Amino acid sequence: MLCWQVRRPGPINSGPMDKVRTAVPGPAPGELLVRVLACGVCRTDLHVAEGDLPVHRAGVVPGHEVVGEVIALGSATAGEGFAVGDRVGIAWLRHTCGGCKFCLRGAENLCPRASYTGWDADGGYAEFACVPAGYALRLPEGYSDADAAPLLCAGIIGYRALRRASLPRAGRLGIYGFGGSAHIAAQIASAQGAEVHVMTRDAAARELATALGAASVQGAADPPPVRLDSAILFAPVGDLVLPALEALDRGGVLAIAGIHLSDIPSLNYQRHLFQERQIRSVTANTRVDAHEFLELAGERRIHLTTRGYSLDTADRALNDLAHGRFTGAAVLIP
Repeated sequence: MLCWQVRRPGPINSGPMDKVRTAVPGPAPGELLVRVLACGVCRTDLHVAEGDLPVHRAGVVPGHEVVGEVIALGSATAGEGFAVGDRVGIAWLRHTCGGCKFCLRGAENLCPRASYTGWDADGGYAEFACVPAGYALRLPEGYSDADAAPLLCAGIIGYRALRRASLPRAGRLGIYGFGGSAHIAAQIASAQGAEVHVMTRDAAARELATALGAASVQGAADPPPVRLDSAILFAPVGDLVLPALEALDRGGVLAIAGIHLSDIPSLNYQRHLFQERQIRSVTANTRVDAHEFLELAGERRIHLTTRGYSLDTADRALNDLAHGRFTGAAVLIP
């Protein structure tokens, strides 16, 4: 099969990935083998390729927003309810131990023995991929393969970030950065009655935010026209933490959605944290998050803005992501 492997982590312009042909993987007991129909291109893939995230598996195949068709079952998949021909999703969270204090209290996203698709195990920048059946996801009807792919990370993480932001009913939400995850989270928040204010440097992203009904749109570090009850930082830019905190009203919460963030400048207690403002990180997701979000996506049609790339040009897709050359989400089509 054709796939991409991260061989030399480094700047995307340096060519850290190789396009190779390898054997189709066989499903281990308890796994599904899927033919990849589409794979979203996530900023986390860029962090893996560029080495912002430490190497967990040499030569790993990136990609964790995988829409696939089940073509074979491992020998121990009975009882998971999947059959050959099913359309399934493969997301970032691949395995948790199930026995640590975090798993037992429903916080499996914090499991210290968790493993992740496209980082610890090969992902979807390939024609075929495997997934443990217990972590495969059923996809909502009404979405094409290309549109369903961003739901599997951009959507799920945006949903968890929204929960972590503790937005009150009919509250005012600020969104910093407006890429694949943000444009989904904005729609979820609006559907739940929130007033959404978007801060982003990109002119095309500002146009998209306006088209999706944002109450206001301005530059990345500009103050919104109102005090915010909650905010989510999607851009991996530590400098934006300060203006986001300053924009919060008393008791406001800032959720930082990315797995990687550049350094945060020094905070001033009075300007940024006093009056019970809070900063919360977002770490992966639980399967409960995924199931809740995908059920919500099935009930409320989410508008996905995607740009398609062939699997042959996955390196160009990541380069375009790094340089902000598209709005919404990029999707690889084998």
